[in-house]
Amino acid sequence: MKFLSKIGNLIGELDSFWDLVSQSGLVFNSGINNYMNGNSERFKSDLEKIKKLEGKADDVRRNIKYKLYSHMLIPEARGDVLGLLENSDDVIDSIKKVLYQFDIEKPEIPEILKKEFNELAKICLKSVDDMVKAARSFFREISMVNDYINKVYYFEHEADKLEEDLKRKAFSTNTVSDLSNKVQIRYFAEQVAMISDEAENVCDRLSIYAIKRMT
Repeated sequence: MKFLSKIGNLIGELDSFWDLVSQSGLVFNSGINNYMNGNSERFKSDLEKIKKLEGKADDVRRNIKYKLYSHMLIPEARGDVLGLLENSDDVIDSIKKVLYQFDIEKPEIPEILKKEFNELAKICLKSVDDMVKAARSFFREISMVNDYINKVYYFEHEADKLEEDLKRKAFSTNTVSDLSNKVQIRYFAEQVAMISDEAENVCDRLSIYAIKRMT
């Protein structure tokens, strides 16, 4: 309760930040699906959305940082809170980079692999969702943090398996005959799966922060 009382006036802004991270995960899933389904206009809209979300998240994160230091709030945990925000902000940055990379390179994804790419994006969305839930719990119900972290680890593992399946299919199918296309598909499978890796990285740090709070 002492911890919560000290950051009570920041809870709203913290929630706003997590909302932006969560929305970014949704846009990522939508962007990959729209690209795979050939919905170019909707994909362009997703690019604009993630650009705006990234800008808003940066503004909110800076404002929280300013208040933490200017008002001398929670000095014993300030570094952990800022680290959590910055690591979570990296997730949004990575989502933006991946979607823009699709727009720049415009990889040709064969029909037999599009379903797998969409499923991989969906798993990454689940990773981000549970990462956000873990982060919210850190400020509200610390006992729930590890439950959500374990879900993130599970989805990250599932993403790794699907990423490997995608790469194996790309290099074994006759549908993709050009080596450069195979390599490009492998690269984008790795890039999409990277979002779940980023969520896992946040949770690795969050688990340490949670232990520190509970001891």
